[in-house]
Amino acid sequence: MKMCFYCKGDLINSITTHVVNYKNCIIIIKNVPCEECEQCGEKYFSDETMEVLENIVNAAKSLAGEISVIDFHHNAA
Repeated sequence: MKMCFYCKGDLINSITTHVVNYKNCIIIIKNVPCEECEQCGEKYFSDETMEVLENIVNAAKSLAGEISVIDFHHNAA
């Protein structure tokens, strides 16, 4: 089993919400797959998930409303 870098707790597969503050816009990405520490709650993303998050954030920057809420699974394909 994988261990947390910070507290050495066990990591479990989980889903989280990722929030990015970009200039005057808040970008909220729901249902992001991650590994989460059972002890301290630290979240870890795979390389593939990070790539999708980066693409979603870059696309949302061009929309540039005050708040953007995006579902990860609708944009991961």
